[in-house]
Amino acid sequence: MNSVPGHSQQLAGRTALVTGAGSGIGRACAAVLAAAGAKVHLVDRDESVRGIAEELGGTTHVVDLAQDDPARHLPTEVDVLVNNAGLQHVAPVHEFPPDRFVLLQRVMVTAPFLLARHVLPHMYARGWGRVVNVSSVHGQRASAFKSAYVAAKHGLEGLSKVIALEGAEHGVTSNCVSPGYVRTPLVENQIADQARAHGIDRERVVADVLLAKHAIKELVEPDEVAHLVHWLCGDHAAHVTGSTFTLDGGWTAQ
Repeated sequence: MNSVPGHSQQLAGRTALVTGAGSGIGRACAAVLAAAGAKVHLVDRDESVRGIAEELGGTTHVVDLAQDDPARHLPTEVDVLVNNAGLQHVAPVHEFPPDRFVLLQRVMVTAPFLLARHVLPHMYARGWGRVVNVSSVHGQRASAFKSAYVAAKHGLEGLSKVIALEGAEHGVTSNCVSPGYVRTPLVENQIADQARAHGIDRERVVADVLLAKHAIKELVEPDEVAHLVHWLCGDHAAHVTGSTFTLDGGWTAQ
C-alpha cells in the first residue's frame, strides 16, 4: 500500500502505535498510517512483525499484551493509538475455560486500558490525540458460544466512551471501529474449523454460517477497516468522538 487517496502525508509529524500489527487489520492499519506520513510502532507477540515493520519503515515491538504490564515495553510519545490485537475462543458458557475467558479480557480490555493510560499524558500535553479501538459487531450484538469475546468487545466499547469524555478538553478523541467478519487469519481459521465441524466446504461456511446476518454477502477486507481508522485520525474528525462505526454489511441494520 503506497498511498492513501486524498490524504497524502496527512499524519506527517505524528507517531502511531498499532497492536496486533503482524497480520490482518493491524497490518493494514500500520500500512495506511505509515503511508499517511506517521512514524509507526508495530506491536505483536509474533516475531513475523519484524519483517512488516522493515517493509513499512516502522519500529518493531515484540510484546505479549497478556502479560502484567505490557505498556512498560512501549513508548509513551504516541499521538495515535490503535488498539487492535485480539483472539477468539468458542465454547458454551458452562464449558468455557475460565483461564481463556480471563485471557481474552486481558488482551482486549485490560491491555487497551493500560496502553491508553500510558500514552494519554503525552496526548494531553500536546493538545491532540486519537485513540481508535478496533471492536466488532460483537461489541453491540451477541452470538452464542462467544461469551468471552462478546464481553471483551462490549467492555472495549465502554472504555472507549470514557476516554472520549475525559479526553475531550485535551483535544483527544476516542472511537470504535466495529466490523463484521473480516478476511483475517482469525476468521480464516474459523472458516476451516466450521468446515470440518459441519462437513461442508469453505464457500458454504462463509455464505451460510459467517455471513448469514450480513446483507452484503462478502467478507470485509482489512484495508476497508484500515481506511476508516485512518479517517478517524484526521483533523477533520476533531468532533467525532465517543462513537462506534460499523462495517458490517448491514448486520446491525436488522
